[in-house]
Amino acid sequence: MIDFGLDKLALIGAVALIVIGPEKLPKVARTVGHLLGKAQRYVADVKAEVNRSIELDELKKMKTQFEDAARDVENSVRSEVNQATAAFESDWSSTTAGLGDSTSPGLAAPSESAPPSYRHPRKNWRLKRGATPQWYKRRHGVRTHVQSGAARVARFRPPGAGPRP
Repeated sequence: MIDFGLDKLALIGAVALIVIGPEKLPKVARTVGHLLGKAQRYVADVKAEVNRSIELDELKKMKTQFEDAARDVENSVRSEVNQATAAFESDWSSTTAGLGDSTSPGLAAPSESAPPSYRHPRKNWRLKRGATPQWYKRRHGVRTHVQSGAARVARFRPPGAGPRP
C-alpha cells in the first residue's frame, strides 16, 4: 500500500483545510473515516473468505485421503476374510469327506433322522393364566371368575325379594 508519513499527512490536512474550509472539514473527516472503516471491513471479509476457501480445499483433500485409506483397509480386510473362508471350507470339506463313509454307531448320517417339525402349542392367548393351579384356588376359596357387585347382590338375594325400585 501507499506509505504515508507524518509530513505527507500534515500536507494533505492543510490542503483539505484550505479547499474544504473549516466549517465542513469535521463532517468530511467523519465521512472519510466511515468510508475507510467500511473499506477495512470489506478487505477483512474478503481475506476471511479466501482463508475459508483454502481451508475448505484442504479439508476436501483430507477427506479424499481418509476415504482412500478406508477403502484400502476395507479391501484388505475383505481379501483376508475371503482367504480365511476358502481355507476353512477346504479344511472342512477334507475333514468331513471321511465322515460320510464312516459306519461308527455314534455318528448318524444327517439324512437318516429328520428333525421334528414345529407344532404350534395351541394356547389361547386371550385367556389369562396364573401360576397358581385351579385345584389350589378351589380348595382355599379363591375367586377365579370376576363378577360385578350388582351381579353378586342379585346372586345372594333371598328368593321372593324382587328387584328394588
